Amino acid sequence: MWNSFFGRAFRDLRSSSQLLVLLGISNGGLLAYSDSQADVNALVSESAPQDAQKKKVVVLGTGWAGTSFLKDLDISSYDIRVVSPRNYFAFTPLLPSVTCGTVESRSIVEPIRNIIKKRTLPLTVILRELNLATEIVPFSDALIFRKMEWFNFMKLNVSRLTPANRRVLCRSNNGPLIGKEDFMLDYDYLVIAIGAEVNTFNTSGVMEYCHFLKEVEDAQRIRRSVIDCFERAVLPDITEQERRSILHFVIVGGGPTGVEFAAELHDFIQEDLVRLYPTVQDLVKITVIQSGEHILNTYDGRISSFAEQKFQRDGIEVKTGCRVVGVSEKEINMKLKSTGEIFSIPYGMILWSTGIATRPVIRDFMEQIGQSKRLTLATDEWLRVEGCQNAYALGDCATINQRKIMEDILDIFRVADIDNSGTLTVTEFQDVIQDILVRYPQVDLYLKSQHLQNMEDLLKDPQGNERKEVDIEEFKIALAQVDSQMKSLPATAQVAAQQGTYLATCFNHMEQCQTNPEGPRRFRKSGRHRFQPFRYKHFGQFAPLGGEQAAAELPGDWISIGHSTQWLWYSVYASKQVSWRTRVLVVSDWTRRFIFGRDSSRI
Repeated sequence: MWNSFFGRAFRDLRSSSQLLVLLGISNGGLLAYSDSQADVNALVSESAPQDAQKKKVVVLGTGWAGTSFLKDLDISSYDIRVVSPRNYFAFTPLLPSVTCGTVESRSIVEPIRNIIKKRTLPLTVILRELNLATEIVPFSDALIFRKMEWFNFMKLNVSRLTPANRRVLCRSNNGPLIGKEDFMLDYDYLVIAIGAEVNTFNTSGVMEYCHFLKEVEDAQRIRRSVIDCFERAVLPDITEQERRSILHFVIVGGGPTGVEFAAELHDFIQEDLVRLYPTVQDLVKITVIQSGEHILNTYDGRISSFAEQKFQRDGIEVKTGCRVVGVSEKEINMKLKSTGEIFSIPYGMILWSTGIATRPVIRDFMEQIGQSKRLTLATDEWLRVEGCQNAYALGDCATINQRKIMEDILDIFRVADIDNSGTLTVTEFQDVIQDILVRYPQVDLYLKSQHLQNMEDLLKDPQGNERKEVDIEEFKIALAQVDSQMKSLPATAQVAAQQGTYLATCFNHMEQCQTNPEGPRRFRKSGRHRFQPFRYKHFGQFAPLGGEQAAAELPGDWISIGHSTQWLWYSVYASKQVSWRTRVLVVSDWTRRFIFGRDSSRI
């Protein structure tokens, strides 16, 4: 009924009107129809900004940082070029679930074009659902939401960055091409969000024999490898010792990824595989190797302790204080840090999850801009790459080089000392407090660590009495310990997503803030910074531990452990999906697993 109604409406309008204009439903989109194509072209050209005036923005990567940036960016203001070896966004926190079939790989990926298109093309979705596309095909591709012309995705690998001439050298990863395989892209602004690679610490044999868990393809390989181990173990003419070796699963790294994979694997084996392979159910072993004294050592101690106790109850062996020194085809060699003893254990499969390292293309870029001595690409508090104009870096590939307050202590004192008396009164200090708190976030952390209510308390004398004024030396002493609270941000999806959103906001207000800066006061120069510096807000973190139990650190120093926390994990991860399609698929996968179990097919 609806199809016929809208179909007749469009046909009647086509026959009775020279020009039909439908203004966008939510984002200023445009559908234009006219019997005169010249009228339509004129209308569209008036609605879109001139390409010649738009800056070229090249975005490298479609992970958490890059996708968050693109989702919130006003792409009508820029000429956007997105470069990535994968044409989709992957919800990486669910990769451990993919390794065991709890969630299917297709359920956690969304094409990057869909993510941008769904934000800028709601009208096309409606028309497609109403089966009206055939009525307006001549017009939909060219005229519906011209914003799509301002977003160009290219499935390429980044070969080299040349900041001297603002170019990005790319190479096709789409197989053999006829003609050109290398591409050069010019940019006005470069947004680097290509993530990091696994850190092997140059341990021999890791690249050849270990699995990693950074991409969807890694999770698929692990899933096949787990099934292969069980299939090999039930073959005839194999000794029991060989079966034990084949069914020994080793996880190197006791961080969130390694612990969650160990929990997922244990559930997969106990809930599904032992029923299918009953003859070898008593031979399976899972071992977690951690170089530190505890697993999940970045979490609250109560969570770490609970995880170790639960793993012990589940039969998962945890070896702490051990460092892997080499991996061979059938054995992993370890060194006990307390005694220096070196020993080996056989394995069937190894997952290596020990942190991240800088990619070679970023390492080459760092050498060009004078950061060759650093381990990670450094940016300032506004995510601008240090030593490179108009380049921004966010996510796992970069770290914020937070400026120390003691480096600017003399300038802060000079600016605050309005009457140039050589001393600073409490009133003068109060005038710059807000700018200090915004510019140097470590100050706020220091106040909390010392249980101080406000910055004025820093100016009190050692006996806790208020001072009417302080000189420069007393001012230095008051702030001397503030920089001890400086911390690097963790390499998590939460940090990357917030950085992407922040940078998009900066780009959206680029021209406005040029004339009306909104950032804190400049202490070394006059005026104010153009933008507020990036400030990370921690919303908590989860640690699924298997058996429908999870642990969580929540804002406000709250700790939650148990079955209810697992259901909280389900709700949060479902809500954080980037589309309704993936949200429905993930929830349906969880439901399917509860009803039918996991799929153990080897595909």
